[in-house]
Amino acid sequence: MTLIQALATFGGAMALAGGLAGSAIGIANAASSGVATLSEEPGQLRNVIVLASLPMTQSFYGLIILIIILTVVLPKIAIAGAGAGIMVLGIGIMAGLAELFSAIFQGSVCASGIALLPKTKGRILTASMMLAVFVELIGVLGLVFTIMALSILKLM
Repeated sequence: MTLIQALATFGGAMALAGGLAGSAIGIANAASSGVATLSEEPGQLRNVIVLASLPMTQSFYGLIILIIILTVVLPKIAIAGAGAGIMVLGIGIMAGLAELFSAIFQGSVCASGIALLPKTKGRILTASMMLAVFVELIGVLGLVFTIMALSILKLM
């Protein structure tokens, strides 16, 4: 493996690491609220699980980025020039940060929804999910912008 390929691979790994770390923090934040909610109203278990699991998706976005870099970008990177490895590394870091912060803050939104489940008798679930989707969009955009950037560099 050349230095260019190693840098590109590290960029993909950073995207996955951001997704995994953000998902872990976001899920922990939401699940922490879930424990308190369930002690008050155990019948809200299904709603708590739904909301607490939402920040997990950013892990999949990071994995998709890593797979794209390993399977599509690496075979083409040698002909792209010496700076291509640094560029892919930067793109991977950008993607990792998008996934990290999206998952963390999505977990905060979900935690607020979970905390209000007993007070609203579960009626807050749909609104909480819709608000969490707005934060999810940042993770989706991280994936889309990564694909766009790699395409502009002619690595896809």
